[in-house]
Amino acid sequence: MPIGAIPGLHHVTAICGAPQANLDFYSGCLGQRLVKKTVNFDAPDTYHLYYGDEAGAPGTIMTFFPFVDAGPGRAGPGMASAVAYAVPEVAFEGWMEKLALDAVDFDGPVERFGQRVLVLSDPDRAPVELVESDAATGDGLDGFHSVTLWERDPDRTARLLVDHFGYAETGRETDGGVERLRFATPGGGRGSTLDIIRSDAPTIARSGAGTIHHVAFRAENDEVQRAWHERLATAGFDVTPVIDRQYFNAIYFREPGGVLFEIATDPPGFATDETQDEMGSALMLPPKYEAARARIERMLPPLDPRLRRAS
Repeated sequence: MPIGAIPGLHHVTAICGAPQANLDFYSGCLGQRLVKKTVNFDAPDTYHLYYGDEAGAPGTIMTFFPFVDAGPGRAGPGMASAVAYAVPEVAFEGWMEKLALDAVDFDGPVERFGQRVLVLSDPDRAPVELVESDAATGDGLDGFHSVTLWERDPDRTARLLVDHFGYAETGRETDGGVERLRFATPGGGRGSTLDIIRSDAPTIARSGAGTIHHVAFRAENDEVQRAWHERLATAGFDVTPVIDRQYFNAIYFREPGGVLFEIATDPPGFATDETQDEMGSALMLPPKYEAARARIERMLPPLDPRLRRAS
């Protein structure tokens, strides 16, 4: 079937350390809803935590694999290096005041492509950016603004974004020896922006706590995802078969610079095994692990859900 451009980000998945500290930050400090508490499909003794808006909508979902004993990671070339949330213009000053009152350190605001940006560090020292956006609504964070990819050769990744995903380059800036290229997909919805940076600073990337594992883009349904699979395979990318992730179907491949990309379907969503009101309140297991629930629950560290999310 003919397909257009990628609509934007579906979710971003990262590695963290202690799950309680992660929950306190993303739910308590950033005001994100814990929309699903489940386990890693490949390591059921480890949580897989999903945060998002109240509905768990694509374009708002930040997910984590909490490995309690994980060593610290370090972003570098061939990795996604930062995630950014959209903050409504009318709420930006309020967020600075809130963070100051809550004694949360942040850098900025700095200006990037004409927008003010605050940079926080989560408990594992991963950068979390809050970007002023005239398209965002409400008082809280309005889903993703963008993700930043760190590349040795931005041109190869840019060709994938423009020639295959339907993005267009919208700007370039250089600051402190770091070149930043900005790309946007048509429509301007949540997570429709993607940045690529190139830096001459010597560094070695290392996966671990505080690093992004993969970046997932949206496919509106299974048929569209199959069309993306065909397009990417025809273009020479090594794309996995469709994998059932319970709340979406997924395909994976490495972009030319090495970052793991996923294309995930919007349906069925997170209200398949819980009602929308109940989402995130109980440990939900993939069916293949249900028979081992008692053993899995004993292995997982307890989580205290009694948090006041930001308003």
